[in-house]
Amino acid sequence: MSLIKEISIKSKKRIELIDLTDKVQDIVSKSGIKEGICVVYSPHTTAAVIITENADPSVQKDVLAKLNKMVPANAPEYTHLEGNSDSHIKSAVIGNSRTIIVKDGKLLLGVWEGAMFAEFDGPRIRKLLVSIK
Repeated sequence: MSLIKEISIKSKKRIELIDLTDKVQDIVSKSGIKEGICVVYSPHTTAAVIITENADPSVQKDVLAKLNKMVPANAPEYTHLEGNSDSHIKSAVIGNSRTIIVKDGKLLLGVWEGAMFAEFDGPRIRKLLVSIK
């Protein structure tokens, strides 16, 4: 059995991390699938999906601060006319999906881990796809 569901995400800032863990776990629980894999996929070129600590918000701030330092907004060498080249680069570096093992109907994440949507060009309404097999 497999299942594909859509999650709607509304970002509030240009760059932010939004915890998806509970929404994804809810989809897994309702699917009835006890063992398998769960793929969380972002079909957007200026957003990503990451697994990082979700217990201490300072970790999320540090991740975003480092990404912004590594890939600054509006660098003079960017040629993309929309002005969001940094968003595309961050998304390409981080990646648009994550695979999480499902065991006993639960996402097999570490104690401090959570699945996060990484918005790099908000605020926007986005969709994510969750596939469970």
